[in-house]
Amino acid sequence: MNTTITVSNEFSRSIVLKKVLLAGGILSSLLYVAMNIFAAMQYPGYDSASYTVSELSAIGAPTRSLWTGWAFVYTFLVTAFGWGIFKFAGASRAVRTMGILILIYGALGIGWHFAPMHQREVLAAGGGTASDTMHLVLSFVSVLLMVMAIGFGAAAFGEAFRFYSIVSLVALLIFGILTGLEAPDVETNRPTPLIGVWERINIGIFLLWVIILAIVLLRRKERDIQAVPL
Repeated sequence: MNTTITVSNEFSRSIVLKKVLLAGGILSSLLYVAMNIFAAMQYPGYDSASYTVSELSAIGAPTRSLWTGWAFVYTFLVTAFGWGIFKFAGASRAVRTMGILILIYGALGIGWHFAPMHQREVLAAGGGTASDTMHLVLSFVSVLLMVMAIGFGAAAFGEAFRFYSIVSLVALLIFGILTGLEAPDVETNRPTPLIGVWERINIGIFLLWVIILAIVLLRRKERDIQAVPL
């Protein structure tokens, strides 16, 4: 009897932990949107349509400390989400791999704090440093991890989620190209009228995909959830 109760209690705690960790995915996406809107409001002259998100945390930006402070919370939530996916993936290798990719993506958030970009006026004057180079490298790696995570997500679940993931990948490609076309003008401080729109759509695609993924995982039958011992 005691053994049965113990197993039951452990299972209940496992389910609670699963829900808390996976809910981190939903909270992380909502927090990122709130961070973006609020920080942009605190930056005099900042135009969300023509400025990138990275410029909110650029060296010398009035919103740098505000953004980096909340970014730590986002990093924690999305990393916990990735760990939760991996821990409760069950026998699915695709889900475990997806969890690892999201976990790494989240953990890379720490790197952003040490590799901020400079404001575009500084870049245009030749004031760029190794920090700007590292910022570009982190951007590339983060996008790659996002794409790979969505790809494994497409392979892990049913047809509906697979179709949604493929559409998300196509949209990421389209708006990624549009963002890239204007990106060189940031360094030369030339007008970038829609770079903020394209970039935010791209980010929003991934944030929404994370929310949908979290909902799909939270709705999986409890008998299909097997925690990986760590």
